[in-house]
Amino acid sequence: MNDHSSTNWNWSVTGIAIRNNTVLLARHTYGGGKGKWIVPGGYLENGESPEEAVKREFLEETGVAVEPQDVIGIRCSEKNWYLAFRVTYISGEARSDGDENDAVEWMNIDEVMGREDVPGLTKALIRCALSGTGLPVIPFETQHGGTLWGVAEA
Repeated sequence: MNDHSSTNWNWSVTGIAIRNNTVLLARHTYGGGKGKWIVPGGYLENGESPEEAVKREFLEETGVAVEPQDVIGIRCSEKNWYLAFRVTYISGEARSDGDENDAVEWMNIDEVMGREDVPGLTKALIRCALSGTGLPVIPFETQHGGTLWGVAEA
């Protein structure tokens, strides 16, 4: 677990990678999630987009390269937000980072949904990813940059 001074502790991302009826999960090593199988993710670095962050976090934590496709969920609280992407597997072999997690596996989705060591938020995000619908990128013109994820234009 890196403690970067450039980390934005209020903004975080995750991705749900599904292939061949399996989902990529990591067994967490600290905090309230210790020993639980969760989706990979983490905090944004200052100046980093959510899309860049989810790709970086997956590679750092699992050794797997992914590409974000669409937004499937947003968890907001008074203190922070957590943006969830459906991601596509690009390359790499699943492996633990030996720090934030002690195991990374492609696990059968049906089995995952019945496990007690998989938190409710992880299960809810998997259901969102399986729904087949998400918020796509909506092109727009701006001087300030950024990405708009929204309901498809009519």
